[in-house]
Amino acid sequence: MRKALLRMTLRQLQLFRAVCAHRSYSRAAEEVALTQPAVSLQMRQLEELIGQPLFDYVGKKLHLTEAGDALLRASGDLFGRLESLDMQLADLRGSLQGQLSLAVESSAKYFVPHLFAAFRQQYPEVSLQLVVTNHAQVLRRLSANRDDLLIMSQVPSDQDLEFLPFLNNPIIAVAPPEHPLCSCGSLSLQELTAWPLLIREAGSGTRQACEDYCHQKRAHFPQTLEVGSMEGQCEGVLAGLGLALLPRHAVRRELACGALHELPVAELPLLRSWCLVHPRSKHLSPVAQAFFAFVRDQRSLINQLAQRFAEPTA
Repeated sequence: MRKALLRMTLRQLQLFRAVCAHRSYSRAAEEVALTQPAVSLQMRQLEELIGQPLFDYVGKKLHLTEAGDALLRASGDLFGRLESLDMQLADLRGSLQGQLSLAVESSAKYFVPHLFAAFRQQYPEVSLQLVVTNHAQVLRRLSANRDDLLIMSQVPSDQDLEFLPFLNNPIIAVAPPEHPLCSCGSLSLQELTAWPLLIREAGSGTRQACEDYCHQKRAHFPQTLEVGSMEGQCEGVLAGLGLALLPRHAVRRELACGALHELPVAELPLLRSWCLVHPRSKHLSPVAQAFFAFVRDQRSLINQLAQRFAEPTA
């Protein structure tokens, strides 16, 4: 190893990661309570130690060089190991402490806080960093090893992953209560295609699953409106823009108060499983190990929690 690398400080790496996160010296300086010149100086010193530039300016935007990208990955590994060490030391003191970094698909964001709350009853000193995004972004985070664990519903088969299915995610068809289809006793998926369908953005796992399922059932919707979130879909249905295929968890309050109506479609609900995922080769922190074991071993508790969570609310 080059001796110059041993002169890097953890503080310099922290500042570097802040610049990478914000793609801006000034915003990174605000985050760490330093001046912009102080951050710039630290980055120049870090580049001297590395022996290569870490950033390029292209079109007035900050981009990582190949060396910068390599340093970002290495620093992530380093801080991850330090976090794991802190957790192990806490474990030796007789308590599990630390932060669980969890990335979840947006369809799971309604249930996961309840799941973590149940976990935290056993481990009250554990904190949570929760990132909610769509399926495509979750896959990118998985490839970049940015999180301890991930929750998704479509686990890629071309990667060496450890995954644990733990709960069904039922997708249903919803309409406003005054919609003509709400008076029908039973419906087929094909009968819905005469109406506009509100769909998620490209990259959404729910959208992909619904499109694949509708194609399989030969139910083709000629009129679609793209909306970038489940909340937007829900509001669009409430506004009378069309129908939507949504996770039942996402609209439980609207169903309970009568603002939305679940259509009695014979081919629905579409059942998918939420899965807890990590690369098989990943070294899990003590907190991540404990959470994985909790989800694996507490199936009865999770099912009871899901049943209570799905109960109608006033």
